[in-house]
Amino acid sequence: MMKWLVVLSALVAFSECFHRIPLIKGKTARQALKEKGLWEKYRKMYPYNPLAKFIQTGTESMTNDADLSYYGVISIGTPPQSFTVIFDSGSSNLWVPSVYCTSEACQNHKKFNPQLSSTFKWGGESLSIQYGTGSMTGYLGSDTVEVGGISVASQVFGLSETEATFMASMAADGILGLAFQSIASDDVVPVFINMIKQGLVAHPYFSVYLSGDSEAGSEVIFGGIDSTHYTGEITWIPLSSATYYQINMDSVTINGQTVACSGGCQAIIDTGTSLIVGPSTEIDNINSWVGATTNEYGDAIVNCQNIQNMPEVTFTLNGHAFTVPASAYVSQSSSGCSTGFGQGGTQQLWILGDVFIREYYTVFNPHTKYVGLAKSV
Repeated sequence: MMKWLVVLSALVAFSECFHRIPLIKGKTARQALKEKGLWEKYRKMYPYNPLAKFIQTGTESMTNDADLSYYGVISIGTPPQSFTVIFDSGSSNLWVPSVYCTSEACQNHKKFNPQLSSTFKWGGESLSIQYGTGSMTGYLGSDTVEVGGISVASQVFGLSETEATFMASMAADGILGLAFQSIASDDVVPVFINMIKQGLVAHPYFSVYLSGDSEAGSEVIFGGIDSTHYTGEITWIPLSSATYYQINMDSVTINGQTVACSGGCQAIIDTGTSLIVGPSTEIDNINSWVGATTNEYGDAIVNCQNIQNMPEVTFTLNGHAFTVPASAYVSQSSSGCSTGFGQGGTQQLWILGDVFIREYYTVFNPHTKYVGLAKSV
């Protein structure tokens, strides 16, 4: 009997290692602005610059990705105040709007009130985060942050004082960065690194599953891997730089022909970018190969009837081929169909965003500095 109790308690303990954060797929800023008839005006005023957050200038940069749609709920303070945040593996700071913010974006989002939390402490520093479309400024403080049943003590986070206008159209209140401390603004220890340091997770990695389903099933799991989310083996790829989750990409091919990244390039796997982004000339080449025509705003438009006839695109990462079919890289909306390949300007850097992660369950291991990929189910 005693032996079974030990086994049972071990099973209970194992199941508790899974700290799941359900991700909600909400309306994107692009959809919200289109509905108000403001999208064309906005995109001219604030050109999309998906690589803004990856250009090192000493401040941690983030982009205004108009297509971001996955967010989850966290709470800060005692008693807890709840916020929706984008879990962003391409940045490292946590920040939320505060009651000291008067920007338009803070009027339609939840705001943290430090005076209502008995565990809050002010930090001595200000915070500035550059966006592709402006910036967020504020102050640092620390408090208890609760994520998926895990309470992180004394987590330093940003309280916004001003926010870029664009943020008003984002569904999420703030951002929770999951990349490395080396790129954190003010050298703040990121939330997940604190979870490891405080012994709050069973394993020093987190995994992300983005469901193809528009509503349900997407989640981040801290300290665990859920084998029901993928098929086959996990392929482990070493990071080429432990700042973002950056890896070596060998090539991008269609029908056996190299169409981009000839001779190799660098790619970042990023939950905080919705598209697959690359150098503009190479993205144009991929889009022409798959039969897309680019409109005046850089959107690659395709005929919705052609999806089943469009080719697969293969990304070879560290010697391993990862194929993305047209059903995954084409998105359909009320205004038609477009590809998920976005222009990143002249930077020789690729971002494998949500279009890629929906196809491949991703394990981020900051401890071993590896990323694991397996075919999603």
